[in-house]
Amino acid sequence: MTPLMKTLDSMVPSGPLPQKWERHRLTLKPVAPADRRTYRVIVVGTGLAGASAAATLAESGFSVECFCYQDSARRAHSIAAQGGINAAKNYPKDGDSVERLFADTIKGGDFRSREANVYRLAEVSNAIIDQCVAQGVPFAREYDGYLANRSFGGAKVSRTFYCRGQTGQQLLLGAYQSLMRQVHAGQAAVHARAEMLDLIVVDGRAQGIIVRDLVSGAVTPHAADAVILATGGYSTLFYLSTNAKGCNVTATYRAYKRGAYFANPCLTQIHPTCIPPHGGGQSKLTLMSESLRNDGRVWVPTQPRDMRPPRDIPQAERDYFLERKYPSYGNLAPRDISSRSAKEVCDAGHGVGPGGLGVYLDLSDAIARLGKPVIRERYGNLFQMYEQITGENAYDSPMRIYPAPHYTMGGLWVDYNLMSTIPGLFVIGEANFSDHGANRLGASALMQGLADGYFIVPFTVADYLAGVSPGHGRADARHSALAGVRRSCVADAPEFAEAAGGVEARVKRLLGVRGKKSADAFHRELGRLMWDACGMSRSAEGLTRALARIPALREEFWDDVNVPGEERDFNQALEHAGRVADFLEFAELVCRDALHREESCGGHFRVEHQTPDGEAKRDDERFCYVAAWEHQGEGKPPLLHKEPLVFEHIPLAQRSYK
Repeated sequence: MTPLMKTLDSMVPSGPLPQKWERHRLTLKPVAPADRRTYRVIVVGTGLAGASAAATLAESGFSVECFCYQDSARRAHSIAAQGGINAAKNYPKDGDSVERLFADTIKGGDFRSREANVYRLAEVSNAIIDQCVAQGVPFAREYDGYLANRSFGGAKVSRTFYCRGQTGQQLLLGAYQSLMRQVHAGQAAVHARAEMLDLIVVDGRAQGIIVRDLVSGAVTPHAADAVILATGGYSTLFYLSTNAKGCNVTATYRAYKRGAYFANPCLTQIHPTCIPPHGGGQSKLTLMSESLRNDGRVWVPTQPRDMRPPRDIPQAERDYFLERKYPSYGNLAPRDISSRSAKEVCDAGHGVGPGGLGVYLDLSDAIARLGKPVIRERYGNLFQMYEQITGENAYDSPMRIYPAPHYTMGGLWVDYNLMSTIPGLFVIGEANFSDHGANRLGASALMQGLADGYFIVPFTVADYLAGVSPGHGRADARHSALAGVRRSCVADAPEFAEAAGGVEARVKRLLGVRGKKSADAFHRELGRLMWDACGMSRSAEGLTRALARIPALREEFWDDVNVPGEERDFNQALEHAGRVADFLEFAELVCRDALHREESCGGHFRVEHQTPDGEAKRDDERFCYVAAWEHQGEGKPPLLHKEPLVFEHIPLAQRSYK
């Protein structure tokens, strides 16, 4: 019998939009303080979302265990965020408000996000800044003592708080120190170099995970009363991206295979200000913060294939194409629009640098107006990074930038409480789909991660735990660094042994192929295929070709991959091979989602669906919904479910930044 598509219920509470979260929060059931220590919560990922959630839950009395594959919790990829974090405090007195931040985010996401979640995000944004200031995060300040703000793309106000070009690192240190305080108090434990390889579902509820120790190779089960995934995004699917080499989709994809729906997987973001590729052996790309567009101007020569040094090209022969095309926003047009515009001029032969894959990001006007010391104070470390990588001094000559895969708006589907379709499995930060629609505005990732971790999931997890019996843990103390955590025999359920056996079998299979090609070679080929077919522009023809090639490439991988080393050992080749194997399955889901969505919206640009002037053309009548995919088993196509998107506060409208 063919399974039926479901219409998903987001569980958004009724009532006026500005009052939904506060009213709902007051209805969430708390757990009595004396009972909290009997509940165990697992948090996978220690970036901004994971560390803040773990610290807050432990501070309130729950027993928390964190897992990360890095060698330290503070090496999570959140440290790479550079430019800032949004909030609606309106310190510059330029008319900002919660309503305006909400409206900009909805519009920036091209009306493909859930209204109630976005309003809540804007609503709690101010509390995030207060929390971080209290932790000692060294935000830049103005002369009068107020925290400084700068502009980011997709907004006409200055609402981005920043710590030079190190905002993510400083915010993560604040969350990390809060978490380590709880570790010192014995309320939390952190397991580094530990990778989640499966989710345990018992009686329909998430009750633990299977973890491989990346040093010893040991595979162990860990049981809990609730599991929180905060494992980030999957842009390394494209091989070359701004993400760290280790970023992957494994945790969320394994949860998908256990029954969690994956929402909008094709909605990925291309960042417009990345240092262009410089060689065939390159394994990742380096981001130059969008904040540079606050003071920088983007241009290309008006004459095709003009090889003169930029300083020799007069103003009359420069095309400031963002200012020309989008005079209202100029160089602060949103990322999806800016990226496509850069590709457009490069494809027309106006690109600069090797291969013509670059445009200029020029801060010379700002340097002349403000002076080098001011620019150095705002962006100094970014200029240093650029010079170290390219050998060029951006104070004297414009930076060369080009779009690159960066952020993923798709992720596991969650309801208003940030719980997935598996009860007890919560998903926060970039790992869920909920807040950014088809395009994320700059400086909103850090805002969402900390909103979810500090101010939302601690309430909703407590509400869930208030309705279940505590004690889902192991009696074996080797599997927990926490003392006095109540255990039960749930870890002896057959699902734990079955999942652990499946992980062991997969590891043995990877090691047993003994082929001739490295996992990295397969990853590189998959990345090129995905960039060409499902990158900055997509077409039915290209996606169909990719969907035909991916299964064949996956079969080649399992026939010819070479994974050296041993199972019970520190084996980075094995780690990478496992992640590539998941990408080779997940890529098919991404292309399937992109092919089914026959419209253009935000970062999803189908060449068949564009306006006469080349802008994204949405189809609200047929595609104004969240596409959530359910795994149906190996070799079977996934089942599409839909969550209708209703816009009551901001009417649907064609996006315009002109």
